[in-house]
Amino acid sequence: MFELENERTELLKKIEDDLERKQYAHLRDLLLPLEAADIAALCEEMDDKVPLMFRLLPKELAAEVFVELDSDEQEILIRSFSNTKLKEVLDELYLDDTVDIVEEMPAIVVKRILQHSDPDTRKSINEILKYPDDSAGSIMTTEFVDLKETMTVEDALKRIRRTGPDKETINICYVIDDGRHLLGLLSIRTLLLSEEDDVIHDIMQTNIISVQTLDDQEAVARSLSKYGFLALPVVDQENRLVGIITVDDAMDVLQEEVTEDIEKMAAMLPSDKPYLKTGIFETFKARIPWLLLLMISATFTGQIISTFENALAAATILTAYIPMLMDTGGNCGSQASVSVIRGISLNEIEFSDLLQVIWKEIRVAVICGVALSAANFVKLMLVDRLLFHNQLVTIPVAAVICSTMVCTVLCAKLVGCTLPLLAKKIGFDPAVMASPFITTIVDAISLLIYFQFASAILGL
Repeated sequence: MFELENERTELLKKIEDDLERKQYAHLRDLLLPLEAADIAALCEEMDDKVPLMFRLLPKELAAEVFVELDSDEQEILIRSFSNTKLKEVLDELYLDDTVDIVEEMPAIVVKRILQHSDPDTRKSINEILKYPDDSAGSIMTTEFVDLKETMTVEDALKRIRRTGPDKETINICYVIDDGRHLLGLLSIRTLLLSEEDDVIHDIMQTNIISVQTLDDQEAVARSLSKYGFLALPVVDQENRLVGIITVDDAMDVLQEEVTEDIEKMAAMLPSDKPYLKTGIFETFKARIPWLLLLMISATFTGQIISTFENALAAATILTAYIPMLMDTGGNCGSQASVSVIRGISLNEIEFSDLLQVIWKEIRVAVICGVALSAANFVKLMLVDRLLFHNQLVTIPVAAVICSTMVCTVLCAKLVGCTLPLLAKKIGFDPAVMASPFITTIVDAISLLIYFQFASAILGL
């Protein structure tokens, strides 16, 4: 990517000047040294000029740029392509990229893509589309190098040279038998360093880590990250090799999952579209269900306050500190939940670790609660009472507030750390049990604690 924003701005200006003066040869010379992702980023700024810029690129680079564009630009290009140009681009795309495009396009565009794909590609696309969303099968590619265990290294290298140009990666080759069962794998490095007459069976690696077609794609992506692989073989239930998942697809999955978790933690329904390309009504629909639920749930806190109207009337000063206590409790609960949710997503925490998590959060809560209460007591006595001359802030009132603070922090930490684990245990997404939901629960608990201490200490 461009190191500095001014470099990008300057290049955009040059491109616009070339387009205006129709200096297409010079424009082509500007684009060719750039990476596909950088060209795609520039295209997004050019709007209706994208088809013209695209036609200036060599077909291999054009295909790479096409993959990097978002779905809206891809659709515009496909509609502008002649049948010959469309087939030319499709022939240069890897199968998994073609599948991604098919999933994003409207039906009329998909129909045209399939019409101009060769029969084998069309068959492979349909097979991949049959797999459930979020499964390993839905993100795999069938374009990999397979070898037989009886081959020599010389035979294997000849096969790689013959079939490699059409494969997504040749770094790892997979050894299969006549029934396509996965027997082993070996790297191109191993092949190059072996003797030409060595047999594949003797040099292949048989300790294979593979995934099945129905495995969750997020778990697959984390496996790639865990082991540092560039690709993982995908097998069916009978251990037949059906595809591979490459690291670039795994990165896309992790990005999507992180985005989804962030949206859930912010009390929104997940969306696949970028923010600026999501319509107002779509954004409204994503946000309003949770907002309605949280608004209705907040009535419980209102009911608690109504129940203790007499206590508040007798000691009105207590009302001023309700927001502080509720906010502190919500913040503490959010901290604990985010930490636990992160641990769950990275497979650092399991439900069996619940007691350990609770014990840790109890100790943290006690330390945090005491520290916050001490600071709050000093603030109440020095600032509220002496500086602002609020004589209603007495030692008993301060005791109520500080005692509530300790208990609220403790309860908030416990709620924040247990709910995500319980959600995971019963099959819910832990991200749903994040800030808004936990805050609502903690608000109600903190009010109940507050008024109980007020009744006990102040005699209300």
